Amino acid sequence: MEKIGKRLQGKVAIVTASTQGIGLGIAERLGLEGASVVISSRKQINVDEAVEKLKARGIEVYGLVCHVSNLQQRKNLIDKTIQKYGKIDVVVSNAAANPSVDSILETKEPVLDKLWEINVKSSILLLQEAAPYLKKGSSVVLISSIAGYQPQASMAMYGVTKTALLGLTKALAAEMAPNTRVNCVAPGFVPTHFAAFITTNADVRKAIEDKTLLNRLGTTDDMAAATAFLASDDASYITGETLVVAGGIPSRL
Repeated sequence: MEKIGKRLQGKVAIVTASTQGIGLGIAERLGLEGASVVISSRKQINVDEAVEKLKARGIEVYGLVCHVSNLQQRKNLIDKTIQKYGKIDVVVSNAAANPSVDSILETKEPVLDKLWEINVKSSILLLQEAAPYLKKGSSVVLISSIAGYQPQASMAMYGVTKTALLGLTKALAAEMAPNTRVNCVAPGFVPTHFAAFITTNADVRKAIEDKTLLNRLGTTDDMAAATAFLASDDASYITGETLVVAGGIPSRL
């Protein structure tokens, strides 16, 4: 990690749901590459702990409470970022929920609404707030999932919302061109708190590892490296694309 370059020096990056797991890994990587990072999550205590962790790595970081389905908190996230840094160069939309393991036909309407609201709609609404500040050379990265390509029974509706992000990436890339690039990362299985119900079961974990060509689960660093690449000028001729970071798990719609 110490050999990381400074591709994002002078940039300002917002990362949602970024106080643990993949989101925190992304914020750390962007910060180590020179960006000022604005992190957020629903609970102040989580924000404070993550800010301290990132500051300890020498990262310029600003933490705010933001539940992505809350209009005022979304607006506050953008407004406070502009007040502090004067611009936004990168937006990483990472927030997601998976409140149910029910099959699609047994999923209750409030759960369907929550899945849609947090996993899809909040990205759109956040970018509606951020768009006026995204100038030439800016970048958006949506975080989807390998489950978007082949939704598993235990997370089928979650997978469908992640499939929607693949289409949203294409549509927004066309809409926000040429000034803003819009790309997507589709992580494979990473042992985080969010995926604990999968990765802490030894049998399930082994089944997933056996499905990957690289015979291992992913890491938060794997996802952060891919996101940093897409956010940086190294990807300046890439837009509308999804980078699957899943160790070779098949990824075809």
